[in-house]
Amino acid sequence: MIKTHLCKLLGIDHPILQGGMAWVSTADLVVAVSEAGALGILGAGNAPPDWVEGQIRQIKARTSKPFGVNMPMFSAYVPQVIDICARERVPVVTTGAGNPTPYIPALRQAGIVVMPVVASVALAKRLERAGADALIAEGSESGGHIGDVNTLPLVPQVVDAVRIPVVAAGGIADGRGLAAALALGAVGVQMGTRFICTTECSVHQNYKDMIQKAGDRSTLTTGHSLGHPVRALRSPMTRKFEEMEQKGLTEAELIEFGTGKLRLATVDGNLSEGSFMAGQSCGLVSDVVPAAVVVQRMVAEAEAILRQMPRYISPEGDL
Repeated sequence: MIKTHLCKLLGIDHPILQGGMAWVSTADLVVAVSEAGALGILGAGNAPPDWVEGQIRQIKARTSKPFGVNMPMFSAYVPQVIDICARERVPVVTTGAGNPTPYIPALRQAGIVVMPVVASVALAKRLERAGADALIAEGSESGGHIGDVNTLPLVPQVVDAVRIPVVAAGGIADGRGLAAALALGAVGVQMGTRFICTTECSVHQNYKDMIQKAGDRSTLTTGHSLGHPVRALRSPMTRKFEEMEQKGLTEAELIEFGTGKLRLATVDGNLSEGSFMAGQSCGLVSDVVPAAVVVQRMVAEAEAILRQMPRYISPEGDL
């Protein structure tokens, strides 16, 4: 069994985090992942605080295992969600899409492990100084809101720049990704896209079908003109968004067009208007299985790979 410092820090069996995806990682998926020995993470997104609180209470009623809540810094409800997490004694909080520095002291004072997502070395250093317990270094291969540095160069640079544990994310969907992340100096991985195609994930079947049919070039990024690029599966919506950007529409017009498109994908399965966010790892996903199977497969694959590594070290003079 693969054990790293992440397992001890979070109280989990396997060094695997399920990404906190808005409208995707709800209570059913979180419970299934945590029960499998990894860390399930609720995607708070921009959902109202009462919905987040209700989801947290569902999770606590169905599992005694550690779990987390992810909150994007652009949400208007961040202060309220932080209060809820503290009151409900949520074990772990991950953050994304911004700088959570002002909120870290309150979270840590509540006994919560704080793990921000970072896309650059500069932000990683800043958040270590601010008191983060660990970091999730997410490369641009990931789905949803992304940075501009790929996982392979980003992870080791963040590992070298900080003293706290680093989790790798972006483009990871199987045991090969976990083994590679450990080789880069990470203490574990975070995956989002792979967990969408699980039986416990409540997204529309159209979403799961699109991921299973996807290949290596099935995603594209839009929103560059806004300074907030987003990776999603190619669809009528993303193609139209790309055309609108090329025409030089205003930021307000582009935001208005993009608002609500994720929910149209996850809940309604709207193939023409929905934004089906997914990472480049979608080409590695070919089935829908229980979350526990995803975790078990991943660990077994990584263990097999790591056991084979010594064969690449030959005695001196051996060809």
